Amino acid sequence: MQKRFSHRAEGKAHLSLSSLQLSWDSYPAHGFAIQDLYIHKIEKFIAKVNAVGRFRLEGTAYECLEKLRLINKSTVTNAAVLLFSKNDSIYNVHLGRFKTPSMIIDDKMLRLSLFDAVDDIQKYLLSQMKVAFEITGVTTQRTEILEYPLPAIRELILNCLIHRDYLSPIDVQIRMFDTSISFFNPGNLFGNLTIESLKTNTYQAYARNKLFAEVFYLTGDIEKYGSGFRRIRNEIDNYPTMDFVCEEVPNGFLATLSYTNQKVNTKSSEPENVIKNFTENFTENIKKILEFISGKPTITVEELSESIGISRRAIINNTNKLKKKGLLQRIGPAKGGYWKVKI
Repeated sequence: MQKRFSHRAEGKAHLSLSSLQLSWDSYPAHGFAIQDLYIHKIEKFIAKVNAVGRFRLEGTAYECLEKLRLINKSTVTNAAVLLFSKNDSIYNVHLGRFKTPSMIIDDKMLRLSLFDAVDDIQKYLLSQMKVAFEITGVTTQRTEILEYPLPAIRELILNCLIHRDYLSPIDVQIRMFDTSISFFNPGNLFGNLTIESLKTNTYQAYARNKLFAEVFYLTGDIEKYGSGFRRIRNEIDNYPTMDFVCEEVPNGFLATLSYTNQKVNTKSSEPENVIKNFTENFTENIKKILEFISGKPTITVEELSESIGISRRAIINNTNKLKKKGLLQRIGPAKGGYWKVKI
């Protein structure tokens, strides 16, 4: 039987954590022992810390964990269990791709150690992202532009896992829609943090889970305390129509990235500037099709027909020619899918 944390016992202990200057992750994990930790995960962590170089860990694996206060002799902390346990976590991360709030296209539940969860969440979101291609004028040259800036996405994933309230039974929930993605983690802002202060570059960071924050700092996953939201804003500066909104909601914290027009150009936010030059073999209609598709990968055949002023059959014939040449790919169904330019 899989071991579980006792939320009732932890809830009582949590009342005195602030006065003791402790955090939940530093508390003993009841029912767990050192034997429940996976040595390979610990050794991988130590190697990464030493490679980053912010701190030097030497000695046996368990001596290194003691140095970081993740264990204390035979006592194992909540942090050590969630980072290195042999068993799956009991804390779910619920991921979903939505067409509307009530129409789910895809959904997945993860129950992993925190390091594995960060990587698997990112992989899932990448698999659901649209990708635009900037055509540079030479058929063998192109730039892939992700729907969202990956460093910002990773920061939001880390925020959900490091700063969530682990005394709450509510899942971390990440929802991706056609033009937005939201990250919900249980627990309101900690300490004296406010939504208004998060909008500044000088806010004072408060860590609900101090050991998690320290561990991810040592592995280089976070740069320094209090810099995450500033880096997210810096990243989306390169996405002209993208907006970043944070809010406290019932039982938790919600961060949302959204946009009106997908970024398709590294130099300009205007979709019509993406495709500037074509080879002599491209007809005007094909040029227009590629231009509209690059500007809006989710555009339908009907919308292309109306925008370009040619029949639906002509659109299908031209897109089929591009598909046969390996220059265009349709991802997903006619409704709900998108085009992928492969020039």
